[in-house]
Amino acid sequence: MVARKAKTGRKKSKKVGGSQPQPLTARRANVKLNKRNKASASGEPKSITLYKQLLLPRLIEEKMLILLRQGRVSKWFSGIGQEAIAVGCTAALQPDEFILPLHRNLGVFTTRGVPLWKLIAQWQGKYTGFTKGRDRSFHFGTQEYSILGMISHLGPQLCVADGIALASKLRKDGKVTLVFSGEGGTSEGDFHEALNVAAVWELPVIFVVENNGYALSTPTSEQFKCAHIADRAKGYGIEGVVLDGNNIEEIYSTIDSLAKSIRKKPRPVLVECMTFRMRGHEEASGIKYVPKKLINEWEKKDPLASFERKLVRQKLLNKAKIAGIKSELTQYIDASVEHAFSEPECDPAVELEIADLFSPCDVTPAEPPTDVKIMRLVDAITDGLREGMRKYPELVLMGQDIAEYGGVFKVTEGFVKEFGRERVRNTPLCESAIVGAALGLAVKGIPSVLEMQFADFVSCGFNQIVNNLAKTHYRWGQSVNVTIRMPTGAGTGAGPFHSQSNEAWFTHTPGLKVVYPSNPADAKGLLLASIEDPNPVLFFEHKALYRSVSGEVSGGYQLGEIGKASVVRNGDRAVIITYGAGVSWATKAAEEFGSDAVAVIDLRTLSPIDWITVSSLVAATGRVLILHEDTLFGGIGGEIAAYIGENLFTYLDAPVSRVASMDTPVPFAAPLERQFLPWMRLHQALTHLLNY
Repeated sequence: MVARKAKTGRKKSKKVGGSQPQPLTARRANVKLNKRNKASASGEPKSITLYKQLLLPRLIEEKMLILLRQGRVSKWFSGIGQEAIAVGCTAALQPDEFILPLHRNLGVFTTRGVPLWKLIAQWQGKYTGFTKGRDRSFHFGTQEYSILGMISHLGPQLCVADGIALASKLRKDGKVTLVFSGEGGTSEGDFHEALNVAAVWELPVIFVVENNGYALSTPTSEQFKCAHIADRAKGYGIEGVVLDGNNIEEIYSTIDSLAKSIRKKPRPVLVECMTFRMRGHEEASGIKYVPKKLINEWEKKDPLASFERKLVRQKLLNKAKIAGIKSELTQYIDASVEHAFSEPECDPAVELEIADLFSPCDVTPAEPPTDVKIMRLVDAITDGLREGMRKYPELVLMGQDIAEYGGVFKVTEGFVKEFGRERVRNTPLCESAIVGAALGLAVKGIPSVLEMQFADFVSCGFNQIVNNLAKTHYRWGQSVNVTIRMPTGAGTGAGPFHSQSNEAWFTHTPGLKVVYPSNPADAKGLLLASIEDPNPVLFFEHKALYRSVSGEVSGGYQLGEIGKASVVRNGDRAVIITYGAGVSWATKAAEEFGSDAVAVIDLRTLSPIDWITVSSLVAATGRVLILHEDTLFGGIGGEIAAYIGENLFTYLDAPVSRVASMDTPVPFAAPLERQFLPWMRLHQALTHLLNY
């Protein structure tokens, strides 16, 4: 198949992304590769190097299929028949340019020189694999080899590639990022979001789609209607290229040409590689759903056999040389297998599992303030962001309408003028892509703060948060310095989709920190602590408190302490445990019962919770009321109550009480919203508790 360029559909007068590189035809590709055959760093023709790189994953796969039949491995995702894409793309890039592969891209890892024994240990769930037995297959990343593997959801890595490419563009380091997708994965929303963001921001990403005909058993005819996936490029205003995915010379030379052009003029390109999966989605699936005629047709196009025959015709290979290469690689494979199988199994240790959940964080809280001023909560958040941007010159802010407009709550008003549009970035309406991009920035060591326009909209980025951000450090030790600001809460008549309290969605997910300040001083200090924390933080800001709550705030760079509660008020008869808007409700209610009857704890951090402070006040008072704005059922109050019941029961003089919002969506009409919120029921519940 000859490489072709999909139409962009642009008018000549509208310049988007600059001049277009001309893809190489198969003939031009071969000429270019033949020139390289004259000289090679290893002393051998480039074609022979590519042949070895193509042969190695095939031999590894054949070995793995034998081990599978022997019962020595439990599962295998075969890429036989499409190795030329992974090998050709990887060989064309520089060693420190990130590649984001799928589970059928063994050739990426072998071409990058990842030790095979360690790969097999990973597949076997050994502690010496890349994830210490915590994940399978190619679900890992490695900074050493500039590879970031997939998660099972297929689409999210496309968005992460945007973030890695954005880091390269911000640093002007001239690097390209390459990310793989299957044709089935292009039906995911993340595919659209990632390509759209890359196009708008002109990011140096090569999106490679391996069109092998089937997503598990679903053929392309049931996936999309366009003739080629690369034709979609015109909808994004970018280049689209279709390649013969079984021709390693065409793959290598085209990707090499594109990468060189993109390094000089950053922009995304969509490359579709036509190929075929010769075996099942995974070995247990089989291929009965594939017509035999189709299999026979593609067997004749086998990339390894075709390339081998060509090199024999060119007298670069012969039977003896082929046998020698295979023998050498087979010995390497056999030795690697035995090495991996000799590695010890995982030795479970609870302490280690918990310790690896988060990247170590050493943030020292601020000294008592000397320079203070009165600020509203919204102004304290603005001040904190400004201090963070000044201290960390690479810190990036991202969100809808946050640039010149300053965000819907005007938190970032004036930031573009001080910090520039590269660091204060308006985003398209695509929460998943932006959260994924933030992870990509973190992989390259760049911290970011994202603004969800409303916390309700985070549902559109939920997968990236709970399955990508939250699990990355636990799986392969990569720190994820991402803070997501979450304007939240009811009381403003905003209705069901702009008023939800959804913090419990995230306190349930290990690997996330959840912060929820109630006052300006904590808002600034805890926001700066979140920016310094090398872990993902969900930072909730109650909208109704933005301009209704004021207080003293330290000047300069003052850090709060994540994971430390505050005792707002002391008392000896009962304690209210709360956070956010609940703190002011609880304080007012407590005042009605005298100066020293009811204590109030402001949790400030919901994950991790400060159990030491909670336990101390529960033991001192014997009566507990847990208050939160979230709905009662499934709210975090249930977990706090369970902890108290299991660990502090002997201190209790009454059952633990909970007061929360009604178990309905947040209503719009003011009378209904007042009824929905918990403060209407707080006084009665507290009276009942004290009289128990």
